[in-house]
Amino acid sequence: MGNGGQGIQRLLTGAAALVLMAGAAMGACREDKVDLRGDWGSASFTVELADDNAERSQGLMNRESMARSAGMLFAYPAPRPVRFWMRNTLIPLDMIFLDDTGTVQKVHHEAQPLDESLIYGGDAIQYVLEINGGMARQLGISEGTELRHPAIGAGAAAWPCDTE
Repeated sequence: MGNGGQGIQRLLTGAAALVLMAGAAMGACREDKVDLRGDWGSASFTVELADDNAERSQGLMNRESMARSAGMLFAYPAPRPVRFWMRNTLIPLDMIFLDDTGTVQKVHHEAQPLDESLIYGGDAIQYVLEINGGMARQLGISEGTELRHPAIGAGAAAWPCDTE
């Protein structure tokens, strides 16, 4: 492998390590963490929760970097049509659009920094998870993947939080 191949190998190894570590780390739900599972396996991300208008408007704007295992979860009070853009966002992002049960309906891969084009998520979206661009594809996150977080009511959740 050339230098580029070694970089790709390290990236893939890092993604695999994230999935393996995530499986071991899953436990009780926490406000600062999301768990995802699907046919591809499972993963966890440390998240900031954006659950009011001011936090959702600010999002991940003006940040120069984000840890590989980090993200932001946008939570709306009810399902709604959502559109995002990358204004003042300096890092590429994957946008994962979820319904009221926490089930992935759409993944927008590698949204480009500073692009003001509207990214349509769907008509009945209640949650959006933003992670580093390329991570969703590396992990296999796709339609049908389930997310669990305390913001998703246990009665509606496809994968409810444990009530330990």
